[in-house]
Amino acid sequence: MFKLSIVTPEKISYEDEVQSLIVPGIGGYLGVLSNHAPLITAITPGKVSVRDFEGKELAMAVSDGFFEVSANHATLLIDSVEFAGDIDTERARQALDRAKKRMLDRAGAIDLPRAKRAAERAKNRLNIAESEGE
Repeated sequence: MFKLSIVTPEKISYEDEVQSLIVPGIGGYLGVLSNHAPLITAITPGKVSVRDFEGKELAMAVSDGFFEVSANHATLLIDSVEFAGDIDTERARQALDRAKKRMLDRAGAIDLPRAKRAAERAKNRLNIAESEGE
């Protein structure tokens, strides 16, 4: 067991003892168990999988951020997190549609990288909600 803290700018979204954790690092997914070597890495939008202290599997969609492991304490510092069961799929579809329209609007002065990131976040949320709903 080790302690996991998931922190966003607004609040501590999750904090508890867990058995294992899988996070989306920039080079691929990383697995963490007790007594993991110290580590700091960037996190990309993706799925975080947690096995809590009771053995229950939790899935959540996360945005960009950072991940640190040290002395049996893992910390995710991220912009946003949503548990799979809390994802509003209709809202995510609307966000994806808006992002796609912004990317196609060549006449306006759009921030293309921002629109691409918004589309990526919406796709991630939809994929996680749909995969966990099966």
